[in-house]
Amino acid sequence: MKGVLLCPPDDFDVVDVKNAFMQGQEGKVDRARARVQWDALARTFLGIGLEVERLAPVPGCEDMVFTANPSFTGMNARGKRVAVLARMRHPSRQREVAAHREWFLSHGYDVIESPVQFEGGGDAVWHPGRRVLWGGYGQRSVPEVYPFLAMVFGVEALTLELATDFYHLDTCFCPIDKRTVLLYPKAFTRSGLALIRRHFKQVIEADAADARERFACNAAVHGKHVVIQRGCTALEDRLRKLGCEIHWVETGEFLKSGGSVYCMKQWLF
Repeated sequence: MKGVLLCPPDDFDVVDVKNAFMQGQEGKVDRARARVQWDALARTFLGIGLEVERLAPVPGCEDMVFTANPSFTGMNARGKRVAVLARMRHPSRQREVAAHREWFLSHGYDVIESPVQFEGGGDAVWHPGRRVLWGGYGQRSVPEVYPFLAMVFGVEALTLELATDFYHLDTCFCPIDKRTVLLYPKAFTRSGLALIRRHFKQVIEADAADARERFACNAAVHGKHVVIQRGCTALEDRLRKLGCEIHWVETGEFLKSGGSVYCMKQWLF
């Protein structure tokens, strides 16, 4: 990954309940504070060596700030950049996909449409250092999409059923490096946890407070840099022992919508 695609939170709001974390948050977003938090996140990404590109917001698309979801990006086996367009579950988010299509076409990506319900980088997560893709299903994406993605990118796809109210894989599963993953164990089935432990030598478990209140597992990792919601101090020592450099950010306004750092960016290659 060489950069991130962000979308300014011009129309960001909680207007209805699409996931359990949005319950009771309708109309409570402070847009001025959200913009300050978004600007700081963009500066943090620049500061760790990532290019920052901006996607123009579409009026009335209140969730468009969460650029991880309407597409999924990567490099195929021929070294070509590919963006797979999502098929979003909620009609209010389906309008975002066209904007992603136009942006990626104009920046030289091969653009492919998912044939089935799929919520992009929210549910499809790359395994660092391996040609392996992890795919979440059960809330938003269907498992049938992952053989398709495996074919498109020429990789192995491993699937995980989401067993609780964590609606996207990126809310409860964060690979740190080739051998280490940060996760919230109660979000997965017993067989899913067993699969994860077969492929990662070290599993760091977030507690309920960090996972649910601060979305610790929605961190974004670039090399040794970990960009994570402020307050996840229970994880600090374990991450630093791995050689990670932690970058605390504040995403409190976006947590009201059930999203944090990882949700607010799409990887660019």
